[in-house]
Amino acid sequence: MSKTKTTFVCQSCGAQSPKWTGKCNVCGEWNTVLEEIVTERKSTSAMQAKGNLKPLLLSEIDLDQQARIVTGNEEFDRVIGGGLVPGGLILLGGEPGIGKSTLVLQIALQLTQLTVLYISGEESLQQLKMRANRLNGKESNCLFLCETSLENILAHLESEKPDLVVIDSIQTVSTELAESSPGSVTQIRECTVGIMKVAKLKQIAVILIGHINKEGSLAGPKVLEHIVDTVLQFEGDRNYLFRILRSVKNRFGSTSELGIFEMRQDGLHEVINPSEMLLSSHNDGLSGTATAATMEGMRSFLIEVQSLVSSAAYGNPQRSATGFDLRRMNMLLAVLEKRAGFKLMTKDVFLNIAGGLRVDDPAMDLAVIAAILSSNFDVAIDKQIAFAGEIGLTGEIRPVNRIEQRIAEAQKLGFKEIYLSKYNKGVDFSRFEIKIHQIERVEKMIRTLFS
Repeated sequence: MSKTKTTFVCQSCGAQSPKWTGKCNVCGEWNTVLEEIVTERKSTSAMQAKGNLKPLLLSEIDLDQQARIVTGNEEFDRVIGGGLVPGGLILLGGEPGIGKSTLVLQIALQLTQLTVLYISGEESLQQLKMRANRLNGKESNCLFLCETSLENILAHLESEKPDLVVIDSIQTVSTELAESSPGSVTQIRECTVGIMKVAKLKQIAVILIGHINKEGSLAGPKVLEHIVDTVLQFEGDRNYLFRILRSVKNRFGSTSELGIFEMRQDGLHEVINPSEMLLSSHNDGLSGTATAATMEGMRSFLIEVQSLVSSAAYGNPQRSATGFDLRRMNMLLAVLEKRAGFKLMTKDVFLNIAGGLRVDDPAMDLAVIAAILSSNFDVAIDKQIAFAGEIGLTGEIRPVNRIEQRIAEAQKLGFKEIYLSKYNKGVDFSRFEIKIHQIERVEKMIRTLFS
């Protein structure tokens, strides 16, 4: 006979305590500890050991049924490692309104050769059809269901036998085995474990959509990310068109890949060549712009850095950076003052990464310096020049990784020159047609560029 007991669980980190506290003793959050009723069930491990499963050697394991499911969306397939794995669980997180439901619905409608079950706990069937019509969804084998009960969902998985299941979202699903409300730590954990057991047994690929909290991380207990096989993060600014799909965890592929999408009226479109879309062709002859050869994961592309330097109108200089780390920009301004002698302490400095993207690549440093000085001198930089280098506190230009891939991308897009660190070792620059400037210090780069 099962027993019930009362425990207090933090809704932020999942920590349990025997009594209520206003502040969680583990994560330090206030007013996140709620009372939950937990049902203790007798262990069935002895009964499970008597089942028909037996240990196998690697040579006895058959991989014929583990062929990946290619969705037809090249950016999505690249990020997850080449396609969906039968029996694998994917957790997709992102801010509200960023396009998570749109992305998975497009994938579900594209798989016309497979049986797809789309389960929504947030939208009605009529709303799903309106969204599919907006996305120009064609006739497919996609089944739609509005359900929030885990027991009913598992019953439909048993009867329909789908190849792919989409659950939007996991926070709306609840089970009778837990007395807490939907979206609580216990409910999310129990529902995910229940879905995982059926998915592994029936070899069903599952995509779970998860909400994020105010800190930007996935809502629910951290154990949720350990249960699933792949964790994807959908990023972007709702005021801009571009979206980035990153892999935070992937048991079946690399976590260095990323996919870039463009949000349009009829849904998300893949961006095959992001460099051509992120570079502006209307800023010829204007100062304050420079092009950086950057890397995102294993992918190289060129992006435009924009800067505006002006006299401080109110005596207190402003520093603002959009898409770039403000603290790093302040560090680069200090290097310019200390090592190159440029007094920018009385100037307002504004920095923007074109396209609404946020880039953390250290190789952006050289382009940021060039754009700031271009605006300060009011001298335009040739649009056929690219930059790729990290700047240290001593003013030296440090080498960056995958420099050959960056040079090849710049050469492919028709750039004539590129500024790099002199300390890149083991690279054969002779095979590139683009003119390469190998600079060791930032002062020399400034003299060469603005002489």
